[in-house]
Amino acid sequence: MNFKKTTGFTLIELMIVIAIIGVLAAIAIPKFSDLIRKSSEGATKGNLGAIRSAMCIYFGDVEGWYPVTDPAPILTMNNGKYMKEIPACYNPPYHLKIAAFDMTNSTGGTENGTAGAWEYQANRLTNPGDKAWGDVWVNCTHTDSRATTWSAY
Repeated sequence: MNFKKTTGFTLIELMIVIAIIGVLAAIAIPKFSDLIRKSSEGATKGNLGAIRSAMCIYFGDVEGWYPVTDPAPILTMNNGKYMKEIPACYNPPYHLKIAAFDMTNSTGGTENGTAGAWEYQANRLTNPGDKAWGDVWVNCTHTDSRATTWSAY
C-alpha cells in the first residue's frame, strides 16, 4: 500500500488560529478607538492654543484691545492675517465638530448656548473690571480622557 502524505492544516488547527485572532482583535479594537479619541482631544487642545495665539497677535496689532464682538470674522479678515479659518472644536464623544464662537454675556451665561464650541469673553465695555476679557476656552462641561473638564483648558 502506497499512501500519499497530504500536507495542510487540520480543522482544529485552523479554529485555534481563528480563536487567537479573535481574542487579539477584541483587545485591540477598544484600544484603537481610545487612541482616536485622544488624537481628537489633542487636536482640539492644539486648535485652542492656535486661537489664543491669534488673539494675542491681534491684541498687539490694535494696541491692547481684544474684539468686542464675535472674533471669527476679525481673526480671518484680510485673507487670513491671523488665521485662514477658525479651527473646529471637537470634544468626543459629547459634541460634534463646531468651528464657531459662543459669546459670554456680562452675566456669565452664554448668548446662544452652543455647547461644544469655542467660548469667548467679549464684554469689557459692559463690564470694565472683568479680568477674563479676551479669554477663549472650550464650552463644554464634560471631561476628556484624563478626567479633566474641557472648560478648564
